[in-house]
Amino acid sequence: MEKIKRTFMIVTVLAALALLVSACDDTLDVFQAYSFDLVTMPVQESLREGETAEIRCTLAKEGEYKNAEFFIRMFQPDGEGELKMDSGTVFQPNDLYPLKKTEFRLYYTSHCSDQQTIDVYIQDNFGQVVQKTFSWQDKRASEDITDK
Repeated sequence: MEKIKRTFMIVTVLAALALLVSACDDTLDVFQAYSFDLVTMPVQESLREGETAEIRCTLAKEGEYKNAEFFIRMFQPDGEGELKMDSGTVFQPNDLYPLKKTEFRLYYTSHCSDQQTIDVYIQDNFGQVVQKTFSWQDKRASEDITDK
């Protein structure tokens, strides 16, 4: 009886080891598409015609993949203005521009006294997209209207 118990124990341990060894996989999982977000400092809410607002941006990534590429584009649904990168690049609506830095500044210059809105899109080469919307109102123009 003792010999049967010992044999059964040895067979059970060997079976468990065989299962553990066969469950291991030598292939390496490489994760490429890490999620990210565009983080900004607070942006002023009022902007008069001709004034420029600075938008300080940081691309916050959850992981690092050396072949990841990021791009930026903008669209302006309301108002008229110009969005410029700190490198001097002036953005055209819906054109895609490479984003080489994770910390950068955008400068929006108002060209009207109406409410203005811009949508900034950051996307990576894996198809992930993050959108941020910025809006400004010309408070002086609205005060002039209410004073009349």
